[in-house]
Amino acid sequence: MPASENFDLLVIGCGPAGEKAGAQAAYFGKRVAVIERAEHMGGSCINTGTVPSKTLRESALYFSGLKQRGLYGIDYSLKDNLSVHDFMHHEREVVEMERQRILKNLELHHIELVRGQAAFVDAHTVSVTTSGATRQLRGEVILISTGSKPNRPAEIAFDDVHTFDSDTFLQMDRIPKSLAVIGGGVIGCEYASIFEALGSAVTLVDGRDRLLPFLDPEISERLRDRLAEIGMTFWFNERPAKVENSPTGARLTMKSGKVLETDAVLFAAGRRAAVDGLALENAGLAVNDRGYIAVDENYRTSVPNIYAAGDVIGFPALASTSMEQGRVAVCHAFSFKYKQRVASLLPMGIYTIPEISAAGETEESCKEKKIDYVVGRARYENNARGHITGDTSGLLKLIFARADKKLLGVSIIGENATELIHIGLVVLDHNQTIDEFIEQVFNYPTLSELYKYAAYDGLGNLAGHKLREG
Repeated sequence: MPASENFDLLVIGCGPAGEKAGAQAAYFGKRVAVIERAEHMGGSCINTGTVPSKTLRESALYFSGLKQRGLYGIDYSLKDNLSVHDFMHHEREVVEMERQRILKNLELHHIELVRGQAAFVDAHTVSVTTSGATRQLRGEVILISTGSKPNRPAEIAFDDVHTFDSDTFLQMDRIPKSLAVIGGGVIGCEYASIFEALGSAVTLVDGRDRLLPFLDPEISERLRDRLAEIGMTFWFNERPAKVENSPTGARLTMKSGKVLETDAVLFAAGRRAAVDGLALENAGLAVNDRGYIAVDENYRTSVPNIYAAGDVIGFPALASTSMEQGRVAVCHAFSFKYKQRVASLLPMGIYTIPEISAAGETEESCKEKKIDYVVGRARYENNARGHITGDTSGLLKLIFARADKKLLGVSIIGENATELIHIGLVVLDHNQTIDEFIEQVFNYPTLSELYKYAAYDGLGNLAGHKLREG
């Protein structure tokens, strides 16, 4: 094989994990090629998922006037003459900016971009096919970062006109008058809240009995209450047996026999590794029983020179963690004395309306682990900045150990939750106590002050419990 086709690192897929892994290796002088079959860089993070949905969330808040409701005490309604083009305009700008940023980053690090479909020939060799031409590349190390794709069950009649998955949903040419969202996970809840804010009558269908069951139950319940307040309907403990399309909409028949007729359907229940066409078997690889590539703590697969990172390995499947996984994988693969691990504590960011973020333990997990804990709460309604921003229904919740006041977990629902979480994350990561929040001086008025008052509330609960005991 010609020297020009030999690389230190081959990266298959240029989403968050692939881009950052390639840049990390190139930074330390390795020769890197990134293979991408899609027209645009960035994977689902930039093109169909993370960035588009979060940008649309801001557009929904703006166009609906939902934020102004709390500020001015008036009911909100969609601005007149809103077209889909208006709604998508800012999203298109942000996505294009991110696509260009990735291309510039590859160029800056002298990474060769190879376009086409990658397929393993053996554990070190990959063929890349585009427009009938095939090129063979060899990599000392290969990183698979091809992401994931929505699950499409046979009983759901996807036509991408009335019935969509989470990758095709943003191609919709209208804002539907009614929308059924199947799946009360992160993607389902985010889109359901966005379109309810935009005036669609949303019904959220889920086979479980609560939203986002990995969250602290109090936060999950507060989200459901907030969504119900703006008009959302919930069908819990229901699963679709069949979804059929008509010229005017879709008809959902549940396993219970209940029927729902709606203008549009978003199926957001389940994803699998996007490994179609990779010929993993030629490298001695396969997906596991959950549909993902299995890796060890260093993101190495069962084949020693092949690593995998990002959504292709499954949970937590967040852009933030995928980037770090890619960096750690190449640092381990080439023995760089640099980034050796992904942080053990990961912040969860959920961009519903209202937004949610959490890190560490919940009340449920403390009970399961038999940890003796105390709770401290601070409500946005008692915070000056909460009133200024118009969000008076938010909550910041601290969980800490009774024995030594060490912070165990933080859960937040409300304005700027995904920003505020990082304050608590630092205290968690350094094994500090809630006294840290009391000792610090926070700007006034800020939402960050909620930490101080949640800590005071927690200390009051701690003392009160002791008094009752004694």
